[in-house]
Amino acid sequence: MKKLIAKDLLKIKAVFLRPEEPFTWASGIKSPIYCDNRMTLSDVEVRRDVENALAEIIRREYPECEALMGTATAGIAHAALTAEILGLPMGYVRSGAKDHGRNNQIEGKCEPGTKVVVIEDLISTAGSSVDVCEALRAAGAEVLGIASIFDYGMKKAVDRLAEHKVRNVSASNYDVLLETAVEEGYIKAEQVPALLAFRNNPSDESWIGK
Repeated sequence: MKKLIAKDLLKIKAVFLRPEEPFTWASGIKSPIYCDNRMTLSDVEVRRDVENALAEIIRREYPECEALMGTATAGIAHAALTAEILGLPMGYVRSGAKDHGRNNQIEGKCEPGTKVVVIEDLISTAGSSVDVCEALRAAGAEVLGIASIFDYGMKKAVDRLAEHKVRNVSASNYDVLLETAVEEGYIKAEQVPALLAFRNNPSDESWIGK
């Protein structure tokens, strides 16, 4: 599954690997990778692979799940499509409460005690993912964990998820993506150490040009 999703992301250019010409994140950090999993929604075959992978994660890892909750905005469509496969209710969680109407942060029915899985498209530092889980817990839901399309495996994210007792299972990840990218000819094997150096310490830009 992890290799299939990695191939899919590379094929439709949802992921760009460009160590020789880094991207700049909003934080100012230079990055050799750009990931936009919203692209998966525009390709029928890849979309089917992604939703089936998320459904399989939930069946296997979270069999007690009673509802899916997407992260706004990128996780909403994936939560809806996966919920349809599994025959489950779904909703989504805003980054903050609305300033009008009922001032909802959680959209959709979420009764106290409901066992939910959060659907996330991408986990980098896991800050927004943890915020969603905490909002659901504050509403009384039992958060079983996260099912995500892709994660970088950054130490900051791993530590943050552990601190908040949040489990994440991803359909694919950075290490598998790099391995697949070499096999498929997207990058050269000698570029992998720099790409791993970025993942291991994003704030250290010494990998650039290596």
